[in-house]
Amino acid sequence: MNISLCIATYRRPQRLAALLQDLVVQQRLPNEVVVVDNDPAGSARAVVERQLELGAPFPIHYDIQPQKNISLTRNRTVAMARGDWVAFIDDDERAPPAWLGQLAEAADRFGADGVLGPVEPIVPVAAPAWIRRGSFYSWARMRTGTVVPANKLRFGNVLLCAALLRDSPAPFDPHYGQTGGEDGDLLARLVQHGACIVWCDEAVVHEPVEAARLTLRWLLLRALRGGQDFARHRLAGRLGVSTAASRLSLFLRALLQTALAAVLALLSWPVGRHRAAYWLLKASANLGKMSIFLGWHYREYGPERP
Repeated sequence: MNISLCIATYRRPQRLAALLQDLVVQQRLPNEVVVVDNDPAGSARAVVERQLELGAPFPIHYDIQPQKNISLTRNRTVAMARGDWVAFIDDDERAPPAWLGQLAEAADRFGADGVLGPVEPIVPVAAPAWIRRGSFYSWARMRTGTVVPANKLRFGNVLLCAALLRDSPAPFDPHYGQTGGEDGDLLARLVQHGACIVWCDEAVVHEPVEAARLTLRWLLLRALRGGQDFARHRLAGRLGVSTAASRLSLFLRALLQTALAAVLALLSWPVGRHRAAYWLLKASANLGKMSIFLGWHYREYGPERP
């Protein structure tokens, strides 16, 4: 198995440096690492050059994608990758030494076209108590070998057969380039065309939660974007056939669930702020679903991104 490891990065030089150090000590080394910088100033170049000076047991290829667009950046990593398999990890994550080998072993053991693994958040000890109690940054986890449901498909920790990505010159849809959601869209399309993507619960990567994300505002906006992603994928037929009846059902269910979640947020506030926040996030996600019918998209990766 010849593996290219792809990293799309944007103004996280310290996080990227730590990740590259993790990759150097992998028990199963990648055959190459591809880093594409979405900062037109090339802020990641010095990090890559420094790692090359320190020594790396694999080639590291670097390029810049100047247009602010996460889809174009990911597409550039795929275009540069030469492996038969392509692994993706986010630039703010940390990879334990066994990580890549565990993904590769799962792909082989289950005869899968792709493997997803968990992203385990590391919440700072100094984070507010309600955030530490709420588990707001965790992904759902499954038994190893489970075929991942279409509504649970996402990036951050994934290994894919490269042939799946090379059928198109732009596997990641640029229309998602400033909003996010390009990962779920791609994986859902692959599954629709017959790809088998399984879960490997042992292949954990860790994501230290940044201080800027330890706020209710950030959580609400991320939930809203998640709701928008779901609605866009649903309306595009990625999660089943989209009909007039299913679209009306989606809107009405989101309207009802928004109202119910808002009431439950008020009622649960005396029990604990983390419980009230849980229901506020549910309300925000459903508002996100409804907002798609109005043609509005939250641009998480747009010009307003810090």
